Amino acid sequence: MNSRLACAVALALSLSAPAFADKAEKPAKTAAVSVSNPFFAKSPLTFQYPQFDKIKDSDFAPAFEKGMAEQLAEVAAIADNKQAPNFDNTIVALEKSGQLLNRVAAVFFNLTGCNTNDALEKVQAEMAPKLSAHQDAIALNGKLFARVQSLYDQRDKLGLDAEGQRLLWRYYTDFVRAGAKLNDADKAKLKDLNAQLASLQTEFSQKLLKETNASAVVVDKKDDLKGLSDDAVTAAAEAAKAKKLDGKYLLALQNTSGQPPLASLESRALREKLMHASLDRGSHGGEFDNREVVAKLARLRAERAQLLGYADHASYVLEDQTAKTTTAVNKLLNDLAAPAVANARKEAADMQQLIDAEKGGFQLAAWDWSYYAEKVRKAKYEFDESQLRPYFELDNVLTNGVFFAANRLYGLSFKERHDLPVYNPDVRVWDVFDKDGKQLAVFIGDYYARSNKRGGAWMNEYVSQNGLLGTHPVVANHLNIPKPSQGEPTLLTFDEVSTAFHEFGHALHGMFSNVKYPRFAGTNVPLDFVEYPSQVNEMWAAWPEVLKNYAKHYKTGEPLPQALLDKVLATQKFNQGFATTEYLGAALLDQAYHQIKPDQAPTADKVLDFEAAALKKVGLDYAPVPPRYRSTYFSHTFAGGYSAGYYAYIWSEVLDADSVEWFKQNGGLKRENGDHFRDTLLSRGGSEDAMVLFKNFSGKDPYVQPLLERRGLTAAAPATAAK
Repeated sequence: MNSRLACAVALALSLSAPAFADKAEKPAKTAAVSVSNPFFAKSPLTFQYPQFDKIKDSDFAPAFEKGMAEQLAEVAAIADNKQAPNFDNTIVALEKSGQLLNRVAAVFFNLTGCNTNDALEKVQAEMAPKLSAHQDAIALNGKLFARVQSLYDQRDKLGLDAEGQRLLWRYYTDFVRAGAKLNDADKAKLKDLNAQLASLQTEFSQKLLKETNASAVVVDKKDDLKGLSDDAVTAAAEAAKAKKLDGKYLLALQNTSGQPPLASLESRALREKLMHASLDRGSHGGEFDNREVVAKLARLRAERAQLLGYADHASYVLEDQTAKTTTAVNKLLNDLAAPAVANARKEAADMQQLIDAEKGGFQLAAWDWSYYAEKVRKAKYEFDESQLRPYFELDNVLTNGVFFAANRLYGLSFKERHDLPVYNPDVRVWDVFDKDGKQLAVFIGDYYARSNKRGGAWMNEYVSQNGLLGTHPVVANHLNIPKPSQGEPTLLTFDEVSTAFHEFGHALHGMFSNVKYPRFAGTNVPLDFVEYPSQVNEMWAAWPEVLKNYAKHYKTGEPLPQALLDKVLATQKFNQGFATTEYLGAALLDQAYHQIKPDQAPTADKVLDFEAAALKKVGLDYAPVPPRYRSTYFSHTFAGGYSAGYYAYIWSEVLDADSVEWFKQNGGLKRENGDHFRDTLLSRGGSEDAMVLFKNFSGKDPYVQPLLERRGLTAAAPATAAK
């Protein structure tokens, strides 16, 4: 997943308003501030890398207040300018505004995701409605919009280059979509809705983090953990000890419905307990219950969409994506649903056969799937995932896998440094050098799970590249790999390896940015395009030349045996029915919440009923495969900026699978291929239409067949993809 920072504020609030602040409302009085606040000036460190060693929790609120006040003054000067509007005094001036606010927002919202605490959560809750109001003050400023519109109306006469024309179009579109054309009464309603939504999204994320920590499963006896590796048992004991549960074992929960220990735990009772702990998060009462938040978010988003002139929230979101319409998204998802479930049922039949052969005496349930899938994998391919982990040590994966592929394909080189401050001792930092030897970026790697870190994996930008301000990329990858015991190696699953490659694909998108204007930097592209470059980068994880270079036994240095490598590659389509079904369940659930009118939104007590009905309607009510995320812990859609956008992963995968075929047909891991991908697409950010960029790279429209073949869904859809 990617956390885009075209405007850190807009991202954090999951709003689609433009990336600036405004004048129509008076700014709040700035709190007493210290001149020592590290946000008040640009960081003197490499590429404006944040001064984590100087930043205190108490610095954020004053920096936000001052940043908002400064930007309001800047925007007021633009709106009140007596000179006739031109591109420089209006559009470029807006692009340059809010630099302090962007600095503090970039650091703050990244830290609340990966290293939060009570003080930061308090600031987050306080700032959410203020930042929403601040953004509305710009987006709904009539005088400012009049200047933008006057330029837009004469856009063909301004002599702008292509990027300048697109920037003007982008600003005009952002203003209109943010409500600039509403009357005063409707603007007031919109401001109230935006403030409520901002607060609710913050509430959802904070409750979910606390609920996930509180729902960790406590195990009394070591014998109940039979099947887990010794390292996993030790880690569970240490996790319990950290919670003052000496002598017990703690199984922490990850973000998704499925939990990694389910693949290994022999105790069916414990697997069931763990699965229920995961599935029930946020829906069993108590202070962290998210059902009411979900219900309110669905209703208020629908209300806002109607106020802005759209049928529903999904229609509003999709208009600005490559998909364009709910019809296009629904068609792709529905075309895939039936064959995905059919494949999942076939996979389940294989597992049930095994259960019956073992005289298990039960029907396969959700908590059994991963365990018996591994058994089937072992029986079919004569290996299981545990055989792979000794060959996937984290440093090897990074240095000889992720970085190696980037070197071969793009000519990049990496030098770890230990002099730059970090916000947690486990965080690592590298200088990244381009093929000409010049420094290109600073890369931050934050790989371990923590109780104060949200689940999942993502990329963010602390500093984005752009020519206007002369800034260079500072980008970060975040994973949630369980931290091993002191002195033990960090051994990854193949899924974690793929995730490391995926997130680095996002990082490359940010690093390679070569645009003039901040609005288009790096990953500031449509949501259903942003996952595409990262998914392409996943291909190198299983590319034989790359795999052989990093897959080496952590003790002996021996390479992954060819026989085992062949088995890994042979299992690429294994369990794809399950993987596709659980993903589609979440993607279609996301659309269900956002393709409704306000009066169709469920009440808090009916949220789970709404979820069940939505899944049943599309044939995804298959109990052994619950959605990857259920409503009450679906942070992508209710807190993470992917509302009505979770389909983007499969939509992008159409492009990804097609691109993988392009690389294969053109010789694979070659510099000229990497340079072509970089020059035509990765470096362009949002400065051109996304599908134009794809055609510039591939030479044709996307074709869905490679995706269907990859997932074993060759009868799923017509042979052409939605354009």
